[in-house]
Amino acid sequence: MDPVVIPILVAAIVVVFLVAATVRIVPQARRYNIERFGRYRRTLQPGLNFVLPVADRVNTKLDVREQVYSSDPKPVITEDNLVVNIDTVLYYQITDPRAAAYEVADYLQAIDQLTVTTLRNVIGSMDLEQTLTSREEINTRLRTVLDDATGKWGIRVNRVEIKAIDPPNTIKEAMEKQMRAERDKRAAILHAEGERQAKILTAEGTKQKDILEAQGTQQAMILRADGEAKAVERVFQAVHRNNADPKILAYKYLETLPHLAKSDNNTFWVIPGELTEAVRAVTSAFGDQSTMGLPESGQPEGTTTTDGASDEGGTAELEAGSTLSLDAAAAADEVAKQAAAAVSDAKAEAEAARASQVPGRGQTSGD
Repeated sequence: MDPVVIPILVAAIVVVFLVAATVRIVPQARRYNIERFGRYRRTLQPGLNFVLPVADRVNTKLDVREQVYSSDPKPVITEDNLVVNIDTVLYYQITDPRAAAYEVADYLQAIDQLTVTTLRNVIGSMDLEQTLTSREEINTRLRTVLDDATGKWGIRVNRVEIKAIDPPNTIKEAMEKQMRAERDKRAAILHAEGERQAKILTAEGTKQKDILEAQGTQQAMILRADGEAKAVERVFQAVHRNNADPKILAYKYLETLPHLAKSDNNTFWVIPGELTEAVRAVTSAFGDQSTMGLPESGQPEGTTTTDGASDEGGTAELEAGSTLSLDAAAAADEVAKQAAAAVSDAKAEAEAARASQVPGRGQTSGD
């Protein structure tokens, strides 16, 4: 090999090495701390950077993006002497790479221990109930303490969240029983409230139904009364227009009596005092018709006749008149019997209806 080529190759290798040792390419969101002869020199920013070979070296490479750190559950004692395990999640970001590398040896361990001590101070002043219901307050107090302590380390704590709070198993069972009792209580209250609303609605519906039925009954009774009034008015006008005499009215009165006892609701039947007057009026009516066949007192046939024929004729007329009087009396008796029979039948039907409605009292009412 040519002796000139060897020095050239050696020089080329040295140049390549020097270039490689001089150039530093830093990725985005990364920071490199450079030391020169063991002393901090500067922090390389993202991009192409040049350093002195051999003299400068990269000490630490840090990520300045926001990062998440989840710690293991730590036992903490509450104010009421209960041990709970609390698991926290920390969101932090490196703001000063030099301080994060040189102000603290291990910033993650420092943050973890600071979180535990702060939690013990905060939780120690709260009982279990407050601990379980005051997560926002605990998070705020933790963030304030950690942000103040980690500021000189070049780290900013953005958020601190409590991921889990685990009380002892006995406390969990008691809490479950309490929650079950609360749910049963709410269910019973809701059920009672539902029944109350249902009863109120049912009562309102029944009330509206009764009101509507009463209004319907009232309207029906008014219409029925108006119809009966108009019917009575027409009958009254017809009677007065036709000039009916008291005999016809008395006879119609007797015809109406049997219908009074045919109603199912009648338990007793009162015989009106006008019954005898009606029977008397009918009897007098038939009696007046029988007197129409008798000769008048002024007729000459009964007084001026001298022979026997005329006397026999008068006797015959008198006998006919007496026959008519007997027929009228018989008719009046028949009407009276029919009226009495109708009254007896009505009373019997009323007694039977009352005996069927009230057992054991039929004989007493009939006596």
